[in-house]
Amino acid sequence: MTTKPKARKFRIKRTAPALGSAAPASERDTAPEKPAPEAKPREQAQKPSAQSGEVASNQQVQSENTIDAIRQEGLTGRQLRMARRVAQKHGLAPTSDFDAVRLLRAKGIDPFQRANMLELVVPQAGAEQHEGGAPDAFASLPASAGGAGRAQLPQTVPVKQQQLPSTELSPADRRSQEIQNIQRDIARRRRKKMGLLLVRLAFFVILPTFLAGYYFYTIATPMYATKSEFLIIQNEGSGGAGPLGGLLPTQFATNADSIAVQGFLQSKDAMLRLDRDVGFKTHFTQNWIDPIQRLSDNPTNEEAYKTYKKNVKIGYDPTEGMIRMEVAAADPLVSAEFSSQLIDYAEQRVNNLSAQKRDDQMRDARQGFERAESERRTAQENLVRLQIEGSTLDPEGVIASLRTQIGQLETQIIEKEIELASLLNNARPNQSRVDGARGTLEILKDQLAALNNKMTDVSQGENSLAELAARIQIAQADLASRDLMLQSALQQMEQARVEATRQVRYLTVAVEPIAPEEPTYPRAFENTILAFLVFAGIYLMISLTASILREQVTS
Repeated sequence: MTTKPKARKFRIKRTAPALGSAAPASERDTAPEKPAPEAKPREQAQKPSAQSGEVASNQQVQSENTIDAIRQEGLTGRQLRMARRVAQKHGLAPTSDFDAVRLLRAKGIDPFQRANMLELVVPQAGAEQHEGGAPDAFASLPASAGGAGRAQLPQTVPVKQQQLPSTELSPADRRSQEIQNIQRDIARRRRKKMGLLLVRLAFFVILPTFLAGYYFYTIATPMYATKSEFLIIQNEGSGGAGPLGGLLPTQFATNADSIAVQGFLQSKDAMLRLDRDVGFKTHFTQNWIDPIQRLSDNPTNEEAYKTYKKNVKIGYDPTEGMIRMEVAAADPLVSAEFSSQLIDYAEQRVNNLSAQKRDDQMRDARQGFERAESERRTAQENLVRLQIEGSTLDPEGVIASLRTQIGQLETQIIEKEIELASLLNNARPNQSRVDGARGTLEILKDQLAALNNKMTDVSQGENSLAELAARIQIAQADLASRDLMLQSALQQMEQARVEATRQVRYLTVAVEPIAPEEPTYPRAFENTILAFLVFAGIYLMISLTASILREQVTS
């Protein structure tokens, strides 16, 4: 089974030499060979119309159908010439190049096989060189078979039929025309898509950007922004450190206090106070303000609060402890006034942040001190009352005196007993001295007995001096504990006062609000560029979403 060679594409040159004139050998070898000018009309000629009295045989009809099929293969002129030569080499008499291909295939010969092509260039005796030095393979044949006097290939043997120009294009021309049509269609579609893209960009991006720029440059009311900076500090000194020791700020306030003040200034409460004091709503309802920034005639608190948040911007830097505030208004003096009022509100709120805590601490400390002082006074009154009830200011002193006297008498009695014993140890003691010693000893014993009785009387019973002394000792101990408690309460109250002083917050204004001379807003160029980027981003997101959905639906 033979395989058809791949047809090579050549650009067909329309101006070919006339029939019967042979092209130079160098031109035929170096350039792609083209069919003869008259071969193409013969190949694409319409079939002659049937004439009356003539009927084509079945073999002729099959031959014509086969030739038509070979024409549709798109063989080049060089291939057709080679097929004609191979056919003549095998002794065939084709009427055309396509008929040569048909006859060779009918005999089972592949006209385009490399071996057949090489056989054509074998030189023969006395032959002349053709087409780049290749000998004429048919030089020895008679003129009727393609020898001397034959027309130059490619050509077809004229058939006595009516030849008309063909309206059909060759496969190469038709392919080129279809490619050109496709290219023109692609270019037309690209121009159409580009035009639609430009229209969409103009409608969804350029036009809104132009309207935004027109508003910022011509319609928007200029706003004047007043900037101010303040910070919150606290007192770290003690009250007794000097004349200014309790008032010197030593460190920044905590972040919680600054964040609380920032939240208050951005709240609706601050907006309502500002409207009540200086007329915030009245200022932004004036007719000369542009409709976008102007409030309605009777705005609600929510509408006014939206405008308030838009025109009052507050930022807090935790690393520096600085609160930065920017207040915008249609009038520079009004802007400065709004800023001053908000700073006053912030200062009042700072003072109230720790006021309750300070008051609670001082109240608790003061109540504890007053309670300790009252209890000490009660204990002291109880001690005095006990001393008055016993008619003795110092029962313990009385008991101690009695004990001292008893001890002295016992000492004297022992001395007298020793003296009496020494007198009695003599052989002839002095009777007067013995009697005197015995009398003194008896007196001392009687006195000792009396003191012991007195000591017994004061140490026993409900109203004894011992009981009274014990009660007085308990009252004195209670009074001493109350003294300690009073001192502790006094010290605690002093510490509470110092702590309350340390917890006092102070708002210090670092940058005073000053009315601006030139409008701060709107920033026309920056806002226009931002509007363009926003509209472009929205269009891009919508386009990507639509493309993805379209792809999902079509797939």
